[in-house]
Amino acid sequence: MIKAAFVGFGEVNTPREIIVNKCKAAEAGLLSEGLELCASVYPVTDDYEEKDIKAARAALSGKDFDVLVICIAGWIPTHAVVKITECYREKPMVLWGLCGWTEGDRLVTTADQAGTSALRKTFYDLGYNFKYVYDIIGLPSRVKRVKSWALAAAARERLRHARIGMAGYRDMNLYGTLYDGGSLKRVVGPEIETFEMLELYQRYLKVTDEQKDEVINKTISKWHFLKAANPESVRLAAGYYLAVKAICDERGYEAISLKDVDGMKKLLGFPPAPIFMLLSDEAGLCTVPENDSLGSVTQLMVKYITGQCAFYLEFYEFFSDRVLAGVPDYVPAEVTDGGVTVMPAAFGELSEGILNVSKLKTGKVTLCRLTSVDGEYYMHMTVGDAVTPRKWEEAGWTQPAPQLPGLEILLEDVEDFTDKVMCQHYIISYGDNREDIANLCDMLGIEII
Repeated sequence: MIKAAFVGFGEVNTPREIIVNKCKAAEAGLLSEGLELCASVYPVTDDYEEKDIKAARAALSGKDFDVLVICIAGWIPTHAVVKITECYREKPMVLWGLCGWTEGDRLVTTADQAGTSALRKTFYDLGYNFKYVYDIIGLPSRVKRVKSWALAAAARERLRHARIGMAGYRDMNLYGTLYDGGSLKRVVGPEIETFEMLELYQRYLKVTDEQKDEVINKTISKWHFLKAANPESVRLAAGYYLAVKAICDERGYEAISLKDVDGMKKLLGFPPAPIFMLLSDEAGLCTVPENDSLGSVTQLMVKYITGQCAFYLEFYEFFSDRVLAGVPDYVPAEVTDGGVTVMPAAFGELSEGILNVSKLKTGKVTLCRLTSVDGEYYMHMTVGDAVTPRKWEEAGWTQPAPQLPGLEILLEDVEDFTDKVMCQHYIISYGDNREDIANLCDMLGIEII
């Protein structure tokens, strides 16, 4: 839910009913887009005694909202607006100018854009974090642009308080999955908390057979097994899932990563693919393997904006017009085409586990990856058309090798993308979500590349 405050302005000499009706229509547009208006005040004029300004301040006082929508329904002197906005300079804002209308063969205006053009530079000079939106006579209201910025504001607020769980640290001694806690907290907001694999194992030992059976009967039994899995593997999956979930529930984690190759597989002898599946599908958590810190943060950013699970894929091959992206372990049920399909399989010298071999949905996708350079953050982002991949396999799996979940993603300029590629893991969402994600990055001061 996007929580917003709405304040509508108009000059004191403009007929009151005109300003009220324009603000009422703008307010209705926001409500139709699903915003929750914690406060809605209009018309606010530049009356000499500043009664409207004082009333607006009183109406907003103590209200909890993510974004302040400043709706300019007609000319308004700058001071009348700033006397309210200065009380909320830490809040993201939208400077939204409405427009005039036509009556017969003439145009009628209340000088809305005189008001916004007087305010835009002022807002910039004052250091406000704002978006400038204006409507145009004869065209639909740009309320969706207002919503997009408000959505980013709500996501920004959630990120400020988000907590990510990390079992172990720096799987395979990778560099690209590391992070700097101070700059991450300062710029983006989430806190990444590391807990030991030992705690996970200790929690697992306390899971009862009855609890495991409940998970197996409720969820795992509904997966489509191409071959029967070892019953002990199924019980391990249920038990470790419940152990991780208990930690996440207690500490309020919204995303989780596990030490995969050097942790779950090497030390505990159990590939964690089904654990991730259950954490994503049953617990609703963002999941990514291999202690991918900024991968988890990217997931939360994308999930808060799109409402999707924000799943990860990694690159296997680059072609002249497309990339082959897949996973050697799991995908969330939300992105499968035809449901969850699994099979027992082993890779190289690793223990046999339950491998997800589901088909993925196709269509337009947005690829994202957050990265940092010397404490500055960047979002590498592009959009492509995902199609069903050709038959392919990763060398090293037991034969016959499984068809791993994957997509061939057609890109407009593969070389431009690969010249900037930031990690083997990218976060995928369906649809073209660039504008909404870019708004969030803009609000956080993250440059899009």
